[in-house]
Amino acid sequence: MTEHPEIKDCVIGIDSSTTATKAIAWTREGKFVAEGRCPIALSNPKPGHFEQDAQYWWLSTKEALREVTGQIDARRVAAVAVSNQRETFCVFGADEKPLLPGSLWLDERATGQQRSFAAKYGAEKIRALSGKPVDVIVPIYRMLWIAENHPDIYARIRHFADVNCFITRNLTGRWATSLASADPMGMVDMKHGCWSHELLDAAGIDAAILPDLYRPGAVIGPLTAQAAEATGLPAGIPVVAGGGDGQCAATGTGTVEPGIAYMNLGTALVAGCYSPEYAHSQAFRTEIAVSGEGYIYETLLKAGTFLIDWMTEQLAQVRKEDQTAFLNALEKEAQQSPIGANGLIVLPYWQGSMTPNWDSDARGVIAGLSGSTQTGDIYRAILEGLALDTALAFDKAREATGRRLNKVVAIGGGSSSDLFLSIMADALNVEVLQSDVREASSLGAGMAAAHGAGWYPTLSEASLAMKGEIVKTVQPNPERVKRYEALRGHYEKLWPLLSDWNAGLRKFTEEQQ
Repeated sequence: MTEHPEIKDCVIGIDSSTTATKAIAWTREGKFVAEGRCPIALSNPKPGHFEQDAQYWWLSTKEALREVTGQIDARRVAAVAVSNQRETFCVFGADEKPLLPGSLWLDERATGQQRSFAAKYGAEKIRALSGKPVDVIVPIYRMLWIAENHPDIYARIRHFADVNCFITRNLTGRWATSLASADPMGMVDMKHGCWSHELLDAAGIDAAILPDLYRPGAVIGPLTAQAAEATGLPAGIPVVAGGGDGQCAATGTGTVEPGIAYMNLGTALVAGCYSPEYAHSQAFRTEIAVSGEGYIYETLLKAGTFLIDWMTEQLAQVRKEDQTAFLNALEKEAQQSPIGANGLIVLPYWQGSMTPNWDSDARGVIAGLSGSTQTGDIYRAILEGLALDTALAFDKAREATGRRLNKVVAIGGGSSSDLFLSIMADALNVEVLQSDVREASSLGAGMAAAHGAGWYPTLSEASLAMKGEIVKTVQPNPERVKRYEALRGHYEKLWPLLSDWNAGLRKFTEEQQ
């Protein structure tokens, strides 16, 4: 590409995920220009506690941006926006330094506070206001945990910041965040798009410590001279409100109208469909859409392709250098296994169950093992378990909203598996489209930046213009659809039968530790 430094012909989407920050420059057409990447360390100091040094959210962003500006003329950059790992936050004192390590979305320390607050305030009322079924992942409960376990530190909190807010603070000097980054915190009034004083008052959280909110695509402020020196970007370019990584991924795949869902077949399996109307249900969690004034109804399994990695590394004990060949052979073997995997069924709750059960204590089950079970059967059963659980959640979402799903746009590492896409199409009974977008969250943030830079009148138009190409379409097979409907009848009975057993075994295990 010929560079024209006087023309601002690219935007940067910053994607700060759980393990790394990526900064990617995108053109007006959504084409990749350059990328920078910097890892972020993760700490697990005790069971259920997951933390990060919040300073590394900014340090990794700075290094990733430096890599990008080392590859292109920075004068080409029209605007930047941030996509962030959701439900992750840190609290800061009057000196603007962290009072505690950053608390990650993986953290489960606040189960007691979650249950007591729901009992006191009402689970239905919490969900109606925040769009979030009661679950330990929501940060409002970790704020209650800090108040109960570190009252001295809690009293010194002057700023509460999600990852987006802390990066934005370093880019613009302002404690501000996107509404689509704030809403996963469980403290936003989803109907009115503002902090919920009703929820804050009930939790005893001072609204003064919370950041200012901006709609996705709105300009938060100009890049400061200090940030320009740190990153290599031009001072004064717009820093635009992006959103949480899930909502940004929806926008990045062009999921901006009803009837279409995105599905990220990654480490976690996250799927969501757009709606212009607000609705809430136990079947999904409702998020602010990055693409416009509407919402994303989102289903989530914490263990997606994580289960394939677990099987490869823990069960099969395959060395890293041999894993690609192993998985290729396993895919072929699993294709020979019939629907139902020769009597195996998998509940994919290795890391708890979010939608539709909302049970953080849930654990995975492989049922039906025999001496005749082959490795390919287990692999197929894992894929089928992920697909059946997603189908069950989608069905419940349809019942709650009355909206039918017509097609799914698949992204993430799992979308490279033809077998996985075929199973998904048949289990969901919808057309599955494989997108060539590999960094949908960054691209979604880039679309927000493109709108903020004035390239497109609306964020939806930016999404449709920059969303990438569909490289494969998988149609459901009517005969296989019928067989998966029958299999799902068995699948959905399994967890209600096993949930009491699971709770008892979990309690026994904890008593032995």
